Amino acid sequence: MATATYTVKGMTCGHCVSSVKEEVGEISGVTAVEVDLASGLLTVESDDPIDSEQIKAAVQEAGYEVDPS
Repeated sequence: MATATYTVKGMTCGHCVSSVKEEVGEISGVTAVEVDLASGLLTVESDDPIDSEQIKAAVQEAGYEVDPS
């Protein structure tokens, strides 16, 4: 089991959170996705480590950005 956290920029509402959760949740191997709107924190749990580029691409598909810092 692997857990990774990212900071997502640009989310302003519950719909934003839902969009990010849906896109990231579609990545093969992802078992759980949590998004905290207030902090922008995205937590991804998976069977095996997921390439961060896949996570970034899914967040971008939802219309947001992963903070590079």
